[in-house]
Amino acid sequence: MDRKEITAIVFMADGMEMCECLLTVDILRRAGIRVITASVMEERTVTASHQVRIEADVLANDADYEKADILILPGGRVGTENLATSELVTGQCVRFAGDGSRYVAAICAAPSVLSGTGILDGRRATCHPDFAEKVQAGSSISAGDADISPLVTLTHESVTVDGNIITGQGLGATMDFALCITEILAGKETADRIAAATCYRYR
Repeated sequence: MDRKEITAIVFMADGMEMCECLLTVDILRRAGIRVITASVMEERTVTASHQVRIEADVLANDADYEKADILILPGGRVGTENLATSELVTGQCVRFAGDGSRYVAAICAAPSVLSGTGILDGRRATCHPDFAEKVQAGSSISAGDADISPLVTLTHESVTVDGNIITGQGLGATMDFALCITEILAGKETADRIAAATCYRYR
């Protein structure tokens, strides 16, 4: 990335997978990336999928998207549903996906949010196996066309990068997901350094 300060916005919602969110935040902050957690709910405090309450930095409506380099969507079935119903989230994801200099990342169930907007149409992606059919269907789900051939090539990899879209398979892939984002934004040397410091074997 060319800008001096790299900024990531991580969306938070009730029912999100806590570890997918916070581990990604942790790794990116270790890399020196400015991370803003943004609640899509009506208050900054969200309740994660296992009833852990977490306070976001800002409400999503108040985040400064013009200064952000990447949007990140954690998974969790209910959390993903809350993200998908947010016009701000889907609108900003479509905008970032169309900007070749910025990125969108989603893990576990959350790639289905991108898929429903058409962002993943014609791309390669991964997701939690329970959401494979929905992700593969791409924008045909929102169009109500159940008979269309798969629009998304599902890789079943831990992490898949296609252009400026990064997708992760699930909770167990979160370290790879976070380090992949780190490598893209801050360089492989930084990703390798963090992997070594946390005793993690990164590719």
